[in-house]
Amino acid sequence: MTDLVALRAANARRWAAAKPTRNFGSVAKALTASNAKSAYQTVAARTGVPWWFIAVVHERESSQNWNGSLAQGDPWNKVSVHVPAGRGPFKSWEDAAVDALTHCAPYAARNKDWSTGGSLTMLEQYNGLGYAARGKPSPYLWAGTNQYVSGKYVRDGVYNPDVVDQQFGCAGLLMAMMAMDLSIQFTIAGPAPPVAAPVRPPVAPPRPPPPSITNPAKGSIGAAIATALQAFLSLFKRGK
Repeated sequence: MTDLVALRAANARRWAAAKPTRNFGSVAKALTASNAKSAYQTVAARTGVPWWFIAVVHERESSQNWNGSLAQGDPWNKVSVHVPAGRGPFKSWEDAAVDALTHCAPYAARNKDWSTGGSLTMLEQYNGLGYAARGKPSPYLWAGTNQYVSGKYVRDGVYNPDVVDQQFGCAGLLMAMMAMDLSIQFTIAGPAPPVAAPVRPPVAPPRPPPPSITNPAKGSIGAAIATALQAFLSLFKRGK
């Protein structure tokens, strides 16, 4: 099983070192255009997923084809045949996108970590963790940057180390989009929540010793006798 904490850290390091090796400009311009951004923002409002995440997935899954579902690029007005299969038909691209983010793995609408590592790893999960299992950078993220050379799953379960992914990777797209739209930002990963100190049960106060001849109960006959005896002893000492 892939260690997602380690993968988030690895993707954050790759982002810090990444440089484009292809020109992402024209595609990034289309993804940040006002009409496209408005459609992505509508889905973002319904799911809580940042609009820029939706934009790069749309490009990666269907080359920003508005007839293609965000889930896998199949026509959203028909039942999907590719994974995730059996989704739809839907009334609109928007409804299909909401379904993809809410009801299909990796359930991006449940994600709360939109930091650099968290966002990139959610994108990688969207395509699958096969590359991470091999210790390879995913072309879904890094194609077109210096973080990727070659290697691609040419079909389900079949990996070819010599094939170069020709699509634009999501990370390079985001870099170009950020240069065009300053509102696109990763959130800052917050500190881990404090660990609550264990609650200890209250310590009961020590019980007073039970009444005895030397420690009679207050108001008892024994206490009266003890008081009288102390008074007698006091007089006796004075008489000496």
